[in-house]
Amino acid sequence: MRIKRFFIFLALFSLIVEAKTFTLQDIKQMPTCLEKDYYIWRFISQPETTQQEAHDALVQTSYINKLIADAYKAKTGTMPKIGAFCKGDNCLPPPPSNEAIQASRHFSAGIKAIKAQDLQKALSHFIYSKQTTDKPYDRDRATFWAYQITKDKAYLDELLTSTDVNIYSLIAQDLANGHYPKTISPVFAAQYNNSFDTKDPLSWAQLKNQVFSGKNDLNKLAESYAYESTAGHYAFIKSYASQHKEKYYPLPYRNILQSLPTERQALIYAIARQESRFVPAAISRSFALGMMQIMPFLAKHIANKDGESIDLDDMFDPHKAIQYANRHLNYLNSNLYHPLFVAYAYNGGIGFTKRLIQRPDMFKTGPYEPYLSMETIENVESREYGKKVLVNYVIYMNKLGIPTRILPLINKLNDGTQIDRFRN
Repeated sequence: MRIKRFFIFLALFSLIVEAKTFTLQDIKQMPTCLEKDYYIWRFISQPETTQQEAHDALVQTSYINKLIADAYKAKTGTMPKIGAFCKGDNCLPPPPSNEAIQASRHFSAGIKAIKAQDLQKALSHFIYSKQTTDKPYDRDRATFWAYQITKDKAYLDELLTSTDVNIYSLIAQDLANGHYPKTISPVFAAQYNNSFDTKDPLSWAQLKNQVFSGKNDLNKLAESYAYESTAGHYAFIKSYASQHKEKYYPLPYRNILQSLPTERQALIYAIARQESRFVPAAISRSFALGMMQIMPFLAKHIANKDGESIDLDDMFDPHKAIQYANRHLNYLNSNLYHPLFVAYAYNGGIGFTKRLIQRPDMFKTGPYEPYLSMETIENVESREYGKKVLVNYVIYMNKLGIPTRILPLINKLNDGTQIDRFRN
């Protein structure tokens, strides 16, 4: 494992060496934000950066992730503590409310009770969970499972009133031959927003500050981004302004994607919406980059495989991001044939997904399958990510002109001949 990490580090290091460089003054002039942390990592990783400069840069971080910590250790021999370095309310996201924690705990207890075949206990936990939470997704999830174990039509009827777009509300509509909740795909008269640099992470950071400050008319601000090139920014602002009650599913970059098969277009849209909300210069806390949130090591691997030389900032170009994501999806689709498992692999890796599929207790025939497997994947991030990408995929298939329902896709999940090449 250490040898593998060492070679991964060397690959990352060589990529930084080939790329553009930064000075400490460049770093100091950047506002404190997650996006600055990415450039601090790049600065510390440069061969010409001194130990003192690395220290001076490190103290400017808002959050020290593993990449920063490893780069700093390689430079100075000292491993900094991973976590928030700055002081103030914006260093870390606010913790979940007690109600959300209790609702989640009761839902998990309900799933455990199902596995123990204590359905009455499970039902009581699901009822408590849905009555406690103020999140539509969590409420629909608990209601769905109450219906699963009772088949009481009252729970299904309750799900049918949901306006949230999630796997549970879509399944309910399929069971009732109903219509999916409303989604919005804005159409823009103009192509380019020439007043905003979509490829600049610091400009994106500045816009986020405007959105979250509470000082701006968000609907008016959104209109400043009503262009094809800033469709993601527009949808992000409008969604936040509506407290996420309005569900935006933009269809940007049609000129890039139209040459691809419709299923691939829908998959790229589904992943991009979940990863970045179509913001080209998005950066995650782990430094996944761009609209498709491609990790640095993966960008380097794809570039080396195809004989290309890139700078990591190239991932902020939506053309390049889509190109690299499409290449990666070609690889994933050679092993996985179902959008849910492709989503698991895009988020958690092909190795994680292969191990998941080959487990004797997952995605096999049995009571409450494949739903029970979908709820008991230990990797919480990949578990929820997969469900959300699958929903996005169904919505986008319909928007791209291919009538698609979610239930037939879910019904395939226990059949290894249709979803992967790892099972015979």
